[in-house]
Amino acid sequence: MSISPAIFRAYDIRGVVTDTLTPAAVETIGRAFGSECHDRGIHSVVIARDGRLSGPDLVAALIAGIRSTGVQVINIGMVPTPVLYFATIHLDTGCGIMVTGSHNPPEYNGLKMVVGGDALFGEGITALHTRVVEGRLHDSETPGRLTETDVLPDYLDRILGDVRLERPMRIAYDCGNGVAGVAAPQLFDGLGCESSALFTEVDGNFPNHHPDPAKLANLEDLIRVVREKRCEVGLAFDGDGDRVGVVDDQGNVIWPDRQMVLFARDVLTRNPGARIIYDVKCSRVLPAAITEAGGVPDMWKTGHSFIKARIKQTGALLGGEMSGHMFFKERWYGFDDALYAAARLLEILSRTDRPASELFGQIPNSINTPELNVKLHRDGAQHEFIERFAGAASFEGATLTTIDGVRADYADGWGLVRASNTTPSLVIRFEADTEAALKRIQDEFRVAIKATDSHLAIPF
Repeated sequence: MSISPAIFRAYDIRGVVTDTLTPAAVETIGRAFGSECHDRGIHSVVIARDGRLSGPDLVAALIAGIRSTGVQVINIGMVPTPVLYFATIHLDTGCGIMVTGSHNPPEYNGLKMVVGGDALFGEGITALHTRVVEGRLHDSETPGRLTETDVLPDYLDRILGDVRLERPMRIAYDCGNGVAGVAAPQLFDGLGCESSALFTEVDGNFPNHHPDPAKLANLEDLIRVVREKRCEVGLAFDGDGDRVGVVDDQGNVIWPDRQMVLFARDVLTRNPGARIIYDVKCSRVLPAAITEAGGVPDMWKTGHSFIKARIKQTGALLGGEMSGHMFFKERWYGFDDALYAAARLLEILSRTDRPASELFGQIPNSINTPELNVKLHRDGAQHEFIERFAGAASFEGATLTTIDGVRADYADGWGLVRASNTTPSLVIRFEADTEAALKRIQDEFRVAIKATDSHLAIPF
């Protein structure tokens, strides 16, 4: 069958279920994935899904497609994405597919894939589409075996065997009706927390708010409960449980690059000289803190698949990105896991009686913008713009980083323009020591952006 190439994205496969990511399309993708496994000599694939309403139908289609190639399927049910990653290690398959729409609107769904122990991304994903187009799909006379197993207890036992709180903590957490709700209550009870839980019932309609902790509006309920219940910290999970948002005891949002400062300092106390990876959207406060704590900062491309690959390539012990994905290689497996990251944060906070607002308040601050977006007219236009922009833009006195878009670092701040890998848009962010420096850097970027495309509506 014909499948839209637009659903094959940089980190995953993603589309609207009634349009491009239909059960028929997913069955064909399952055949392509199973054929890839067959060609590599991989015999078993673990699959799971999040709580989206389309999940059961897509899982059934995926199972049929994979089994048609003779590859065995192990279905672990409705669990957070990191549980799927854990299962590929725990069950020794090195191979798995998570059916998840992550934080996208309810009509979306998608596939996150692991092959041979590595996240499938970039050319590995587009190669599946090429395999479909070329008809290189293996057919087996005998369907692969289907088994079902529950690995969630083993996953929780693994965390609870690793993380120990020095004292009970009073917390609030918000699952946003996403799939983290099947694991978070057991985890926090097991850690001995006194918890105020919000929206733990899994509901793919997301009736309370969207499960995306990167958006301030989605944290309002959590902030209210933290203040009302006088909690020490608040935690918010995205739709599939691989990103975490943090609110301190005063209700202040602690953005992921500031969370990373605390995580980095902790890891480096046990592993001096360790490499720590962060993405191009993060504050320059973070690499300075890593260096000061005796670590090696490593700026890399945005995207969970890119960060995981970089961790594996370099031997880094910690990674994180501004979207809220946290990757612990020390004591853990190196994949992004919001539940484990939350547990590690509580472990750090439990060692002191000082409030979280004081701990985070001691981290140097700066003047910065939120993530700004410029929507473009079609998918792919964002990459074409960046190619022209990188070729023509000149930022005098700045150090340029072009691993992912263009980031210009000055002595008193920086600016970034990069192409989104998930939507047809540009992602822009600024940080500076003073308002005057911020304005100057924004002015320089405005001129450069307009010189590349004078028709763009610039949001700063």
